[in-house]
Amino acid sequence: MRTHLSSKKSHIFKFISFFILITIAVNPGKVLAQATQSADTAKVKLNTNAQTSVKPTYPKVVGYVSFILPLVTASNSTTFNFNGTTTIGFPIGVNVLYSDKFGFSYEFTPNIKATKGTSKMNDILFDPGTMFRFQHGFTIISRLAFDTNGRYGFTPVFNQVYLRTKDVNYFVAMSLPARFGNSEASSIGLNLQIGFIFN
Repeated sequence: MRTHLSSKKSHIFKFISFFILITIAVNPGKVLAQATQSADTAKVKLNTNAQTSVKPTYPKVVGYVSFILPLVTASNSTTFNFNGTTTIGFPIGVNVLYSDKFGFSYEFTPNIKATKGTSKMNDILFDPGTMFRFQHGFTIISRLAFDTNGRYGFTPVFNQVYLRTKDVNYFVAMSLPARFGNSEASSIGLNLQIGFIFN
């Protein structure tokens, strides 16, 4: 009984240690600074930041880079990425922000496809869209889609900024690409996108 309990405690200790290391790795300056700050110093810094924060001027142009993984696509049949064939895209884009609530995004995505030990540049997707910006870094983007493989359609994107730094903001997004045309059956998919926006 005692051995089982100490094994359990050991697993909990390892998990907590791993979590602390990941937190420090993601933002070491912030974590270490907070660990050495006194409560009074933190209060003064918070008040100073609140007083000196300046609202951004619009329009504002920011660029971003990312990678995107199609997880599943449903058409006449359902196909999963990494199941014999692997596809990965590298979206590069520019966002023109007109206010805290609205913007426009221009995105180009070169896609690479690997299957049976070979890989190739498969297509390039151009998908511009309107951005509806909400509080806490959440954005809904309604994109049109024009693909060099002859397909077209639209893609709703649900985007969340999960970490902000001085130079870049890190984001994760889920998208639902709907595609038509080129004598193929209509399809809908689920994609995962991860990247960062330059401030």
